[in-house]
Amino acid sequence: MSKKTIITILIFLVVLFMGGIIYYFKYKPMAMDYYESPVSATQNYMASYAGSISCSECHAELFKTHVETAHFNTSKLADGQTIKASFQKGSNILDLKDVVFTMLNENGAFYQHTKIKNRNIDIPPKKFDIVIGSGVLGQTYLTWQDDKLIQLQPSYHSSSATWINSLGYPEYFTERPIREACLKCHVTYAENKHFSGDGNQFFKDRIMFGVDCEKCHGPSLEHVNYQRQNTGETAGFVVKFDTLSRQQRLDVCAQCHSGRRTTVQGNPFYFLPGENLEDYSKSTYEENNATLDVHGNQYGLLTQSECFKQTPSMDCASCHDPHKNQRGNTDYFNMKCIGCHSGEKNTCAAEASKMQAMTQDCIGCHMPAMPSKTLTAQLAKDSLETSFYIRTHLIGIYPEQQLNE
Repeated sequence: MSKKTIITILIFLVVLFMGGIIYYFKYKPMAMDYYESPVSATQNYMASYAGSISCSECHAELFKTHVETAHFNTSKLADGQTIKASFQKGSNILDLKDVVFTMLNENGAFYQHTKIKNRNIDIPPKKFDIVIGSGVLGQTYLTWQDDKLIQLQPSYHSSSATWINSLGYPEYFTERPIREACLKCHVTYAENKHFSGDGNQFFKDRIMFGVDCEKCHGPSLEHVNYQRQNTGETAGFVVKFDTLSRQQRLDVCAQCHSGRRTTVQGNPFYFLPGENLEDYSKSTYEENNATLDVHGNQYGLLTQSECFKQTPSMDCASCHDPHKNQRGNTDYFNMKCIGCHSGEKNTCAAEASKMQAMTQDCIGCHMPAMPSKTLTAQLAKDSLETSFYIRTHLIGIYPEQQLNE
């Protein structure tokens, strides 16, 4: 190779290098234009979460209404605002057969004091650390014992505004460890100290409270960082919910709304939106089981409904907007029904007087609130258990006497 050729090649490489540097500094966003979102939590297989507050940068209105939903508020750190139950004297005691619990506010921190009847045992106070439940039906509370999560025995019942014995607890003092299967439907993510997900030891700083954006759209750290650098570009690195198949859309809801599930792969947090839920966990209920309870298995009830069977595109989001608090909005849900059941062939066959009595409420007749067989609580000492009434998702025609029960 001649000397002239070598010089030409060197000049070309220098020009190419300088051009690259100029392009980089011309088009590279300044540090003030965006910042790398810190890792909020990381799945065992390195899928990273950004935290829903990051979503508010581009989706301010959706975020503003989403934070008012029961999903978003289904778990929080415990404080005077998030705990709905009373710590006032006279209404801060849960008296059971063999134990008495007294709940006290001690300088802004909240504690459960335990006294076992007829025994001289000193039990240290338990701090209220985490609130589980938005308070629509009630709340229960968790405490840290080192890195172990334990459920406190007293819970809050919203309808009666009283302390009650936590569901499934005996009348004597005991402690219930909280594992991933318990947490998965009340937090977006929690990292267990054991890879297998066994036990109740968690990293305290790796719990993402509430069911937020990333529960439905997947871990979004990469998406957030990409959009900050590419403002206005088509969204990347995020699950677009409306592009999923119907079953994939249903699976996102079914991970929490299909009753008890048995894990077959990974741990309860391994499933991500866009994947097939059956690859990770199996429902324990039998298909076409007419005895499905109204609590927990809304997915099973919905998929048995004729509305669902006759409509190939119907899913949970057909009626529910997860970004808004729609509880009690009868007009909204009526319009959802009428949207499919309009026209002469679908006119309501009920008598005019009955329709008037139901205030034109479609779901009041066809999705009535019914007592749960599994969600029951004893509201007072020595009283019978009472059921929580929950709206059934088995859409159908119900006998009039059943609606009046």
